[in-house]
Amino acid sequence: MTNPRTVDPAPADLDGDLASLRGDCARMVPRWVAPARVLTRPVPLTLIHGVRVPKTSARLLDAMSDYGD
Repeated sequence: MTNPRTVDPAPADLDGDLASLRGDCARMVPRWVAPARVLTRPVPLTLIHGVRVPKTSARLLDAMSDYGD
């Protein structure tokens, strides 16, 4: 008997390793279309007034070992 399935299902392990994530991304590539050309210009420095971070977000990032330690 042949297997009629043509697409692999999503992995059951959602906490997989980097290799499984790269495999998932590789399978999704045909579904993603990148624009042929992106027209962006630099933002003038006069429009940049700083970054404001809510206190709750700052506490969250401070509690994360990658950012707080």
